[in-house]
Amino acid sequence: MSRKLNKSIQAIKQRSLITFRNPKSPVSEQYRTIRTNIEFSAVDANVQTIMVTSSGPEEGKSTTAANMAVVFAQQGKRVLLIDGDLRKPTVHYTFHLENSFGLTSVLTKQSTVEQAYVKSEIDSLDILPSGPVPPNPAELLGSQAMHILMSDLRKTYDIVIFDTPPVLAVTDAQVLANQCDGVVLVTASGKTEVEAAKKAKELLENARAKLLGVVLNQKPVKQSNYYYYYGRN
Repeated sequence: MSRKLNKSIQAIKQRSLITFRNPKSPVSEQYRTIRTNIEFSAVDANVQTIMVTSSGPEEGKSTTAANMAVVFAQQGKRVLLIDGDLRKPTVHYTFHLENSFGLTSVLTKQSTVEQAYVKSEIDSLDILPSGPVPPNPAELLGSQAMHILMSDLRKTYDIVIFDTPPVLAVTDAQVLANQCDGVVLVTASGKTEVEAAKKAKELLENARAKLLGVVLNQKPVKQSNYYYYYGRN
């Protein structure tokens, strides 16, 4: 294994669930702000299933999806985080889980949701890993089995969050977008190109997705007096 690949895997394994490890941090407060904004966007519509994606890779979508799932669970809601990136799954790394069974196992009827999901160490938060990598990810995500699964999950969970591949890389996110109640687009400060973000938004709108908002990730922020007043223990 190359040094670069090994370093990348280690970085994924060490990805911080800051909202769980340090819930009083300013970053955790920002995730709670995202949660509040989503709840306000749901005044006239029920936002129960949320897809998180980005225009390109390594812009922070998986970290955002995981921490959003945590803050909704901390609110007392029953939450399921699904790894919908069937090509390069990472959710099982974040939560230190096996990936032998998961979403692909359920969609191909090799297991049930009850057999495939895993309870996390966070109350009210369950995790459904991606499962084995299939040869036909887009077809699975657009299948009738996926529609049935979505309907069943709505009866069990208050919030279902999907971590999906980048929009510009493959069609998977577009296939899943219009099956969800809303989409959160993650961008990385200093990395995401404006044209790429615009193109991702256009593709999502063409897929009849409801864009809930955009998260600006990885932006350096200087501590302010407001942080010292509200953020410190």
